[in-house]
Amino acid sequence: MQAKKRYFTLLSAGVCLALLCYLGGVHLRAAARSGDGIYRSPAQPWPLLPDTSLLPFTQEEGGDPGSQVSPRQKRDGNSSIYKGKRCRMESCFDLSLCRRNGFKVYIYPQQKGDKLSDSYQHILAAIETSRFYTSDPSQACVFVLSLDTLDRDQLSPHYVHNLKSKVQNLHLWNNGRNHLIFNLYSGTWPDYTEDVGFDIGQAMLAKASISTENFRPNFDVSIPLFSKDHPRTGGDKGFLRFNNIPPMRKYMLVFKGKRYLTGIGSDTRNALYHVHNGEDVVLLTTCKHGKDWQKHKDARCDKDNAEYEKYDYREMLHNATFCLVPRGRRLGSFRFLEALQAACVPVMLSNGWELPFSEVIDWNQAAVIGDERLLLQIPSTIRSIHQDKILALRQQTQFLWEAYFSSVEKIVLTTLEIIQDRIFKHISRNSLMWNKHPGGLFALPQYSAYLGDFPYYYSNLGAKPPSKFTAVIHAVTPLVSQSQPILKLLVAVAKSQYCYQIIVLWNCDKPLPAKHRWPATTVPVVVIEGESKVMSSRFLPYDNIVTDAVLSLDEDTVLSTTEVDFAFTVWQSFPERIVGYPARSHFWDSTRERWGYTSKWTNDYSMVLTGAAIYHKYYHYLYTNYLPASLKNMVDQLANCEDILMNFLVSAVTKLPPIKVTQKKQYKETMMGQTSRASRWADPDHFAQRQTCMNTFASWFGYMPLLHSQMRLDPVLFKDQVSILRKKYRDIERL
Repeated sequence: MQAKKRYFTLLSAGVCLALLCYLGGVHLRAAARSGDGIYRSPAQPWPLLPDTSLLPFTQEEGGDPGSQVSPRQKRDGNSSIYKGKRCRMESCFDLSLCRRNGFKVYIYPQQKGDKLSDSYQHILAAIETSRFYTSDPSQACVFVLSLDTLDRDQLSPHYVHNLKSKVQNLHLWNNGRNHLIFNLYSGTWPDYTEDVGFDIGQAMLAKASISTENFRPNFDVSIPLFSKDHPRTGGDKGFLRFNNIPPMRKYMLVFKGKRYLTGIGSDTRNALYHVHNGEDVVLLTTCKHGKDWQKHKDARCDKDNAEYEKYDYREMLHNATFCLVPRGRRLGSFRFLEALQAACVPVMLSNGWELPFSEVIDWNQAAVIGDERLLLQIPSTIRSIHQDKILALRQQTQFLWEAYFSSVEKIVLTTLEIIQDRIFKHISRNSLMWNKHPGGLFALPQYSAYLGDFPYYYSNLGAKPPSKFTAVIHAVTPLVSQSQPILKLLVAVAKSQYCYQIIVLWNCDKPLPAKHRWPATTVPVVVIEGESKVMSSRFLPYDNIVTDAVLSLDEDTVLSTTEVDFAFTVWQSFPERIVGYPARSHFWDSTRERWGYTSKWTNDYSMVLTGAAIYHKYYHYLYTNYLPASLKNMVDQLANCEDILMNFLVSAVTKLPPIKVTQKKQYKETMMGQTSRASRWADPDHFAQRQTCMNTFASWFGYMPLLHSQMRLDPVLFKDQVSILRKKYRDIERL
């Protein structure tokens, strides 16, 4: 009997021990699972945080640490926006519309009584003036609402009521399929969910402050939060004026903003005082905002408010190496764009935020991605970054700001280009094209899928610029004499060792001359008759141009073979720019408050005219396909200004001035006869027209892209010993 009791006791103890081990193991596995659902071994937990105010950072992203809202309640709160959470381009987008008619965007007509915010008007204007816009819905691939969806905070004065019924009544809505919805603000106090207040169905979201949890990859587009004062077009340049070495500024890390005493967004900013040292790390917060802030003020408010008032935000921003960008009520904030423009490297402290245009932009090249749970490690982390890396980060902030963020137009066009790349994957841009100069908006993949076909990537590929050019001579005068300048020009250009072929663009009203009228040359001469005989036709991307380099010439240009050779040699060192002979300049006329144009021969210039210039043939494609029809129509109607427009375009792309090369001293611009169609040089209205053109072009670009330069490249001083070069280009020095 005693043996049975001992056996039963031992068996019970064993069962209890096994159960205890099992339950303990479950607890350990649960404790080792991080907030993102990824199992981590107990030997590698998150570091212990020394201050209890930092502990709540492991909460579900977007929630209020102090709230008692369950995960189910949060999911229910977001249900109206995320019914199509599984949507992707291949499942919720009709690709056949785009493949049939190309990538075209339609905007619904605005209904009487509908009010639009300035920001939404700017978004719609950016689409309407882009090459993607169509007024015909049957040709459209993407549809954009004329209803203002930017501000979906019910407490906002810009909140649009009854949006749900208005959207459902749209005759093309089709449950949101192929629709794009723009949104900057969603949700409201106190929890600020990402609910936009109506069922978006299968529509894509271009949304600010969107979380990675709710972001639908390869479907939605994360856009930056921008203010109502953000420029519609153009925008200011970045503030990095000099690449100083070392690149350190007065402050290492700065922040100045609100501290939320209650509700979402509180914990991160409440903890910043732990890192603030008042010297090179200046992190300032204020409680003084809102009507009832004094009801909730804590023991630190008075001290924080007093410290806050001592510093000027702009002075800090422009004198700091790193700028902290913590979450506010929502994940994104205006400080993100402000830091980019100021060349202050953003230190992101907003866990779960899908960064703007993250699908194409490599933010590791321009920002430091911090972790709210590891706030105290931020100072030591950024102090360990090498100065070379800091300079590279700052340079990249300037590129990204000017390429994608400096205006509403660029934000909208970047959004559309990303969607277009998804649809036409076989010609989509790669990461290098998005993250290197000149950026995705100017490197159009429809031109070529090979980087070597663009003028910007030779160094990245380890390639050299091409060794041959195609001359394109624009002819508008009948061929009546064998002594005309165009024939002399043909002979001189054909003798160049770098000339591959010559194309004569016949834009004259008279019939083509007989073949025997053209001089015999050692290179092929192709005569193309212009179909429309307009000025812009000289920049069409003709299939006959097989070389990357184009020598653009007016029929009356006077150049020797030596001058052609030297200009091409210079261009090979600057393949992304216009290189040539006749230079012009622009200036700001303060009395008339407009841009002026001058042809005076001075040390300063900002344009090289395409009557005698070399550039990459890609600019023919950009001129034809990127610029709006309104500007090209203006050029064609005036039969003037096409050279100015090309200079505007190239300078806007490169952010650089053209290159002027020295010609022989007796060079003079030949005036045409008064009876010629090309007598615009002698036309008294010529300069008045060109000044009008400049102001119209600047208005469309949103700024003046032309840049002044005083650099002239002389054969005696260019890339070799003087004695050798004097022998090589002797004709240019001859009086």
